[in-house]
Amino acid sequence: MYKHILLPTDGSALSEKAVKQCIRLASSIGAKITAFNVAPEFQIIMDEGLVMSNAALIRKRFEDETGKRSKKLLAEVKASANAAGVDCDCVSVTGGVPYEAIVKQAKKAKCDLIMMASHGRKGLSSILLGSETAKVLTHSTIPVLVVR
Repeated sequence: MYKHILLPTDGSALSEKAVKQCIRLASSIGAKITAFNVAPEFQIIMDEGLVMSNAALIRKRFEDETGKRSKKLLAEVKASANAAGVDCDCVSVTGGVPYEAIVKQAKKAKCDLIMMASHGRKGLSSILLGSETAKVLTHSTIPVLVVR
């Protein structure tokens, strides 16, 4: 059975549902979890003639805040896992394309399952917003369990 589960989480309500399900599954089969968060990268969209004298300060604050949020989110997952007797590591990365980071981390950590939430978007919103879960399903070489 599965021994090491990658659990990507973004802190959303649906993602929290996946966290609970993953901890329950890991506990029942004796698997380890790696909780994973992809923090957004700071980006400035510049317009001609726009000068931002405090861009470095804004970047620093953004990185500090997203780093704190990611650490807090992962600490909560770890605490829940530990309370259930499940071994849990936490990894946070910044920037990049989320689905690529997820697939890369699963390989790096030698996970044998990815368990993640899907927002279940359909129609035009699915086309416009895309789905990181669908992209993980497409590009992963290991099984992906989707929680809805």
